[in-house]
Amino acid sequence: MLRKIALGLSALVGVLFLGGAIVYLATNPSQPPEGSVAAEFLKPGAFDVGVQEMVFVDTSRPTAVNRDYAGDTKRTFNTTLWFPIGADSAHPLVIHSHGFTSARNDLSYVAEQLASHGYVVAAADYPLTYGGAPGRPNSVDVLNQPEDVSFLIDSMLALNGADKPFDGTIDSQRIGLMGYSLGGLTTELATYHPRLRDPRVAAAVSIAGPTVGMTSQFFSTTDVPFLMIAGTLDFLINFDANAAPIPELIPGAQLASIRGGTHLGFAGVADPMFRFMHHPDDLGCQAVLANLDTDPNDTVLLLGGEDDGIVVDVDAPQVCEIRHTEKALHPGEQQIITSIATLAFFESVFAEAAADRAAAKSALNTALNEELANASLADDD
Repeated sequence: MLRKIALGLSALVGVLFLGGAIVYLATNPSQPPEGSVAAEFLKPGAFDVGVQEMVFVDTSRPTAVNRDYAGDTKRTFNTTLWFPIGADSAHPLVIHSHGFTSARNDLSYVAEQLASHGYVVAAADYPLTYGGAPGRPNSVDVLNQPEDVSFLIDSMLALNGADKPFDGTIDSQRIGLMGYSLGGLTTELATYHPRLRDPRVAAAVSIAGPTVGMTSQFFSTTDVPFLMIAGTLDFLINFDANAAPIPELIPGAQLASIRGGTHLGFAGVADPMFRFMHHPDDLGCQAVLANLDTDPNDTVLLLGGEDDGIVVDVDAPQVCEIRHTEKALHPGEQQIITSIATLAFFESVFAEAAADRAAAKSALNTALNEELANASLADDD
């Protein structure tokens, strides 16, 4: 009898597993048209991807006291590197900055895609804003993160011998930044802030990064190529207030809009975890609001004043103030668009041959405006 029951349970588990697999496959995101430019930029590049965990320690700057955490005399960065295997050449470097309450691997799908095309990508858990921060995540520490970015660039350029896990070298003339949410703000600060910016940055991508309070003067410190990627149904960083003004606010900048895109939809765990949700950003709101002790406008004021091109807009929507009722885009499709846009953008700046840079720039426009139904690209033209 027990044997019959066990066999019956095994059969039931098998049926449920098969049913789940069928449902999963049936709800996969739609792919770019076969043979399209978008499909080509979605394919992995010529290199297998290596991954290495490293720890970098900045002994020159402290980690602040944070609630019940006593602080530290240094800043420690648990870091993941993605790199091309067997590429003995000079590589572009991209430093990725994670979101608030998130972690360094939140956009690993983009990092892997870039690495397969010859890039070295480094992402660290920032001491007080990642999900496991001692004393709980504290958004105010974003003030220190532009200097953290500079330290990570220094650390990557200094790698040599047995400490360097990849073949070849880092090309110091091809350094890019990429950041998600609060990491997008970090990227913007490290690229443009009049005192905190790193002049080595040659291209920057902000993914759902906040820009409210930053005027055109703030963005006038450099003319490096800049791409904002944002979802139109974002609860946390309102699209109309933060992303939509970019083409007029920053000369030469581009905005990749994802219709139906959400804030959490960019995170790697969103597909398949949030695939069947009407809209996942309520979860993001719970996590972020539970850890925000300070009015975001107060943090903006700490970044500088009117002379720096920073002016608080008290009428701008606050985090999670506007919650859209429309159904969210499939997070897998959102991530496909993000991967294509990020790779094409960086290639339009960092490809070694001028013809390849021009082709990538054209491809970015073609893929987003002609081939991907839920994407569009705008600039200041």
